[in-house]
Amino acid sequence: MKGFGNINNIMQKAQEMQEELEKKQEELAEKEVEATAGGGMVKVVMNGNQEVVDINIEKEVVDPDDPEMLEDLILAAVNNAKEKAEELKQEEMGDIAGGMDLPNIPGL
Repeated sequence: MKGFGNINNIMQKAQEMQEELEKKQEELAEKEVEATAGGGMVKVVMNGNQEVVDINIEKEVVDPDDPEMLEDLILAAVNNAKEKAEELKQEEMGDIAGGMDLPNIPGL
């Protein structure tokens, strides 16, 4: 019955990893990254869970005759913020799986 002890250990480690993951996700929701476009004319703030929490647009960049420019600036700022939030998430979450120290299990 030696194998069951190993399985119990794996299950305990998986539970610990799940709890740590939930804690990190809560922490990420509270952290923010900021990205700008157009020399700071458009600013997007996103949390670590990649949710947009704020957008600021300077009135000088709003041109009714050229809405495509504003759309492009918003898109650039959102994509930049998403990259930063993903980097933050990778930094924060990277140590969870590494700390599990599971044995080599064929097929997994």
